[in-house]
Amino acid sequence: MLARMRKRDPAAGRDSELESFRSAGHALVDGVADYLAELPSQPVWQPLPDDLREKLLELPLPEEGAPLDQIGETALRDVLPYPMGNGHPAFFGWVNPPPALAGIAASLAAAAMNPSVVSGDHGDIHLERTVVRWLAELVGYPHEPGGGLLTSGASAATIVCLAGARGRALANVGYDLRREGLADGPRLLAYVPSEAHSCVPRALQLLGLGSEAIHEVPLPEGRLDVEALRASIADDRANGALPMVLVGSAGTVNTGAIDPLDALADVAAAEGVWFHVDGAYGAFGALDPAIGYRYRGMERADSLVLDPHKWLGVPVDCGCALVQRPDDLRDVFSLIPPYLRQGADANVGTFAEYGLEQTRPFRALKTWATIASLGRVGIAARVWHARSLARNLMAMIDVEPDLELAAVPETSIVAFRARPEGCPTEKLDELNRALPQAVQARGRAFVTGTIYEGRETLRACILHPETRHEHLELLIEEVLIAARSLAGSPQLR
Repeated sequence: MLARMRKRDPAAGRDSELESFRSAGHALVDGVADYLAELPSQPVWQPLPDDLREKLLELPLPEEGAPLDQIGETALRDVLPYPMGNGHPAFFGWVNPPPALAGIAASLAAAAMNPSVVSGDHGDIHLERTVVRWLAELVGYPHEPGGGLLTSGASAATIVCLAGARGRALANVGYDLRREGLADGPRLLAYVPSEAHSCVPRALQLLGLGSEAIHEVPLPEGRLDVEALRASIADDRANGALPMVLVGSAGTVNTGAIDPLDALADVAAAEGVWFHVDGAYGAFGALDPAIGYRYRGMERADSLVLDPHKWLGVPVDCGCALVQRPDDLRDVFSLIPPYLRQGADANVGTFAEYGLEQTRPFRALKTWATIASLGRVGIAARVWHARSLARNLMAMIDVEPDLELAAVPETSIVAFRARPEGCPTEKLDELNRALPQAVQARGRAFVTGTIYEGRETLRACILHPETRHEHLELLIEEVLIAARSLAGSPQLR
């Protein structure tokens, strides 16, 4: 046995593996291309057959390895035909676009390199620096080297940014957080609008502030009550608390509304608190000249979160944390073990000195490829297209007596409700709560729901670059069919 092993030619084995990879890879690319071509003619979403679900759940751990071509065939047969649905132009759920083709292709090359993107003189490091700068330039945010990094998404990016806010607030009063911890420090407070994404309160809780440290920002009819906010901050200071951060949204997830960022920036500057903007979904709307003015003040934020894997269509995962002062993050996160000293004395630190991750995937290549394939003009056109369709959908809802608009759309999210004839008023919330699943089950369109202003609401998020007016018509038709069916059901009478 040992003699036979010694006689094996490692080079020949490697050549054979690469040839198998080449063959399986070509088959997989062809299968994925066929899948993408057929997507628009397939159901938007369909449940897995019971036997396939059971098969996937109970796959046994293999004792022997399978050939690559067999693995590819299984993926094409058992996994690819049952997607979430976001590749279809009639998908209007959550905030999930289809993946950009350039990003799909680049993901293969990134996986082939498989670096840990932390430090060193290799392509992934320098490309991420450029990609972060490009993202800042796209939305008009100031940038200096080290002032940002790619993350898994907005949730991680928000933790990074708010950790910077926490560190600066405590350092300003002479408290050493990294040495002393939070237990004996001042009580920190955050000022957050009620429509802020859930990643903001979750980050604040994870950072040790607790939900009681979150004070609501008054935004009656979308306008900031400056006097009420400043009075609240003054009262909190008088009671011994330390205001830490003021949060604004450059496009809420419920309705796509843009907070009054300039007014919020004014208050943050006057009060000396960190200004954080959640632009995960909506910040790229700044590329549309028709609403660009609504983003004034975003460039003054101490930190800004973006999600290239939303409006840009970079394959998941890819978020981005941007900050005005890189050292605000470096002061919080930098911890260099002796085995990772390479580059530690540089003016711009390693990526691990600015965020949570020590081992970091190569997110930059697919992001670079996606932006490079579109350019600023192409991205702006994609934003304009989605916003134009949102306005068209609003007009269609306005003339349909069985539907009502919940909020005027600013970006590409349209919030609306069904009110079919014959459904008792007191049952409308129950109907609208059940409606998204009823539409999804029909397979022709996909919409999701939320609660807005205390009422059950549908929300259609338009991000697919191939969505057209006929898909809006299909969505309206499917919502009306499902709503009228639910209205006639015994439980809603």
